[in-house]
Amino acid sequence: MDKVDAETRSRTMKSVGRKDTAPEMAVRRLLHSLGYRYRLHDKRLPGSPDIVFTGRKKVIFIHGCFWHAHNCRVSLAPKSKTDFWNAKLDRNKARDARNVEALTMCGWDVLTIWECETTKKQRDSLPGKLRTFLGPARMPSAQSVP
Repeated sequence: MDKVDAETRSRTMKSVGRKDTAPEMAVRRLLHSLGYRYRLHDKRLPGSPDIVFTGRKKVIFIHGCFWHAHNCRVSLAPKSKTDFWNAKLDRNKARDARNVEALTMCGWDVLTIWECETTKKQRDSLPGKLRTFLGPARMPSAQSVP
């Protein structure tokens, strides 16, 4: 049984932000430190990607593991109102797939970074993943400047 009442749960869920989340900010800081410059949340593109590299025609979505039904330890299945949550998470996954397909059809390359990849334990592999996806930075990174 749920440990909080429905009104409190609703208020809590509505307060979850869509932009500037902790995982998104971690990726943005990392990209900047690697020398990449980008735009944020371009509403002209399908799904309004979190990070946009217009000149490279590449976008990055940073997905919360729960909200986008990632199959990992962070994404715990809801124990109450399972019909509601399963339907909602299925709609989110379908919308994500439509957005990726629309972007790909327009010639954009898409990378999805999951919330669990931004944790301290997993973060070590993220710079390599970003460099592989984006190619060389056009600006010298802070780490390579003497």
